[in-house]
Amino acid sequence: METSITRSGNKMIVPPAQIREDESEVIAQLEMPGVTKEGLDIKIDGHTLTIDGKRSDDIPSGKYLIRERRHYDYHKAFTIDESIDREGVSADLTDGILTLRLKVKETAKPRKIPVK
Repeated sequence: METSITRSGNKMIVPPAQIREDESEVIAQLEMPGVTKEGLDIKIDGHTLTIDGKRSDDIPSGKYLIRERRHYDYHKAFTIDESIDREGVSADLTDGILTLRLKVKETAKPRKIPVK
């Protein structure tokens, strides 16, 4: 996974994503293990869809012999075009996979033109 460092010095993970589309919607899936629904912040501002996730801090304090688990937050942003219905976006988090469904506006869907 790609990481980046914010201005405050915190490390953030850019979660891997896969995006597919059909005639009625775009479906984006992101791997965000350790994030709860309460730890997610999903926003659309203009043409930008932003996903931020905070992992639950369940690592107990104490003296460690090995400590490979780290506390990172997640951040990903996508550019979306005018064909996406801003009110038709839904999100579901199951087993560490965030699924976003972005509905395509009716006017942007392909349509068949009958010949007379």
